[in-house]
Amino acid sequence: MSVSMLQSLFGQKAWANNELFDVLATVTAEAELHTAIRTLNHIYVVDRIFRAHLLGEPHGYEATNTKATPTLAELRAAVAETDAWYQRYVAGLSDAALAEQLRFRFTDGDAGTMSREEVLMHVITHGGYHRGNVGQVLKNISVAPPRDLLTKFLHVTEPQRREL
Repeated sequence: MSVSMLQSLFGQKAWANNELFDVLATVTAEAELHTAIRTLNHIYVVDRIFRAHLLGEPHGYEATNTKATPTLAELRAAVAETDAWYQRYVAGLSDAALAEQLRFRFTDGDAGTMSREEVLMHVITHGGYHRGNVGQVLKNISVAPPRDLLTKFLHVTEPQRREL
């Protein structure tokens, strides 16, 4: 995968997260909002774990979610910072860096080896999967989730793509 494609995917991830947080800010159903926050917090924690793997640093997490649940506002700020970090990070990568193999430990203690590119794709697909879970929570309370689509992101951010 090219660096430019990864830049698009991480741009879309940040955009989709922002759209989803906007909708969640309107939700008053407390149990469902809590479920959504827990799911989004899981994405955030996994993003941070893999950020540490990319940097070769310890991450300090014992699990893929935290015991305490942040507020929606706290989580939104933390996610935005992490999304911005990933966008800056992929912008500075070379093809050689993408192919580099990284060795690390998962939170369950198992060893893992993935290329930098595989780690980045995991972060993208993992986040998309769980944003879909939150979308279903919203549908269950009759709230329309945002359209979390690469095609929509590309046409919103580059409207000239709609021209034939």
